[in-house]
Amino acid sequence: MKIMHLLPSLSSGGVEQVVLELCQGLCARGEECVVVSAGGGMVEAIEKTGARHIVLPIGKKSLRTFLMVGKMARLIKQERPHILHLHSRVPAWVGYLACKRVPRKYRPAVVTTFHGFHSVNFYSGIMAKGDKVVAVSNCMRDHILKHYPNTDTADICIIPNSVDTEQNYFGYTPTEDWMKKWRSDYPELEGKYTLCLPGRITRIKGAQHLVPILSGLQAKGIPAHAVIVGETKKGKEALRRELQDAFEKAGLSSSVTWTGHRLDLRDVLCACDVTLSLTLQPESFGKTTLEALALGRPVAGYEHGGVGEQLDVFLPAGKCPTKDTDAMVNILADWYRQRPTPKHPLPSPYKREDMIQAHMELYQSLLLPQA
Repeated sequence: MKIMHLLPSLSSGGVEQVVLELCQGLCARGEECVVVSAGGGMVEAIEKTGARHIVLPIGKKSLRTFLMVGKMARLIKQERPHILHLHSRVPAWVGYLACKRVPRKYRPAVVTTFHGFHSVNFYSGIMAKGDKVVAVSNCMRDHILKHYPNTDTADICIIPNSVDTEQNYFGYTPTEDWMKKWRSDYPELEGKYTLCLPGRITRIKGAQHLVPILSGLQAKGIPAHAVIVGETKKGKEALRRELQDAFEKAGLSSSVTWTGHRLDLRDVLCACDVTLSLTLQPESFGKTTLEALALGRPVAGYEHGGVGEQLDVFLPAGKCPTKDTDAMVNILADWYRQRPTPKHPLPSPYKREDMIQAHMELYQSLLLPQA
C-alpha cells in the first residue's frame, strides 16, 4: 500500500510531527510513504524513516499556489498512491482538485485530518471532503458535525495523536548530569514550586493568566515560580515585552523564568512540579500535556478542548473552569501540599502503536470493495 501525505512544509510543528510518526510506523510495517511539501528542516528525519520526500510548494496561501494543481495531478498519475492523505487546507485544495483531473482508475482514496480548529468557512470546508475524515479528539468530531453538517457521521474516524511510550513513560527521570546543568543554568528555581507553561509565545496560550495565578499562590505563602518554555517567533516580540511588563508591574519578574525553545522538553517537564495548560481557546488535542501525563507528571488545565478530554482520563482533579484563575490557584495550592499522580501506564488509544494501527485499518478499509 502506498500512502501520499500532503502538507505545506516540513519545518517544526505538530502536523509535521504527526506525519513523521506515521511514516515511521507505516514504513516499519512495510508500507510505502511519499511526503509532498515545500521542504524544511525535517526532510532528513522523514527520509530516515524510509519514506520519500518530493518538493512541491503546495502550502502558500496564494492563488498562485493553485497553479500547482496540474503538477500535482501528474504526480498522482506517476506515483499511483492508494491513499492521498491531506493534512492542511491549502495542500488539501491542491490535492483535492488534482484528483478531479486524474482518471478514475488512477484516482486514490482521499483522507483528511482536522489537526486543529480552523476558522469556519468554505475555505476550511475542504477538510471535511475526504472519503474519510480523521478527528484528533471527540471535541474535534463535534466541531466537524456542528459546522459541516453534511459530513456523514460514519465517515468521521477519531484517532488521537499519540505518545511514544519508549520515550515518555511513567517513572522516567532526567540524568544526574542533566539535572546538574539545569540547576546551574536556572539557580533561581531552587526550592521553588515550579509551574511549567510550554508552548510558543502567543496570546491564546494564556501566559497573561500567570500574573493572578502566581500572585494568588504567593499570597498563600507558596513559593510559586513560572517556567515559560517556548520560542518567541518573529512578530511576537511585542507580546513578550507586554507580558514582561505585566509581570514587572505585579512584582513578579523574579518569579518567572523564560527558557526559550528547548529540545529536551521531556526533561524539563520532569524537572518542574506541575505542567499548566492555560489556552484561552480550546485546543484540538494538546500533545505536550499528554506527554507530561505519560511521564507521570501532574497537569492542571482549563477544561475545554482536547486537554479537558485527557484530564478526564488521566487526572480529573486537574480540570479547571476555563479562565478561572482563582480556581486554578486553589488546585495548585492543594497540589503543593500533596502532589497527585496521573493514571498510568498510558492506556489506549494514546500509545504510538494505537495511532499507527488505527490509520492502517482506516486506509485498508478504503481499499476494500464497497458493498
